[in-house]
Amino acid sequence: MSQLSRVIAVLDDEPEMGKALRRLLLTHGFRVEVHQRAEELLASLSTKQPDCIVLDLHMTGVTGFEVLTKLVSRHRPPPVVVITGHDEPGTEERVRRLGAVAHLRKPIDETALLSAIELALADAPNPS
Repeated sequence: MSQLSRVIAVLDDEPEMGKALRRLLLTHGFRVEVHQRAEELLASLSTKQPDCIVLDLHMTGVTGFEVLTKLVSRHRPPPVVVITGHDEPGTEERVRRLGAVAHLRKPIDETALLSAIELALADAPNPS
């Protein structure tokens, strides 16, 4: 499957971070949907499922932890790469227990992010 058919959903409440991630992922051949609010992302999942989600943990309103919890309850949740600028001891273990395939700290290393997404896509079931 080509990268162009892979959709990465980005959820980050910082507009500049969303723009930067969108630009990076587009240059690597992904289709990208950027959301600034968890409610937007969760509502979009009723009509389409991305191949991977890049999820900021600490946002105003619904947090990334809450999004992960909601995703776990889905029949086939998309793989999630968590990003955070406010890391605390135990965060990585917590997000992995909630199903995240990777946990990265901001500022994001582009190579690490792309590697985490590729790993997530490789482990995800093929879309039908």
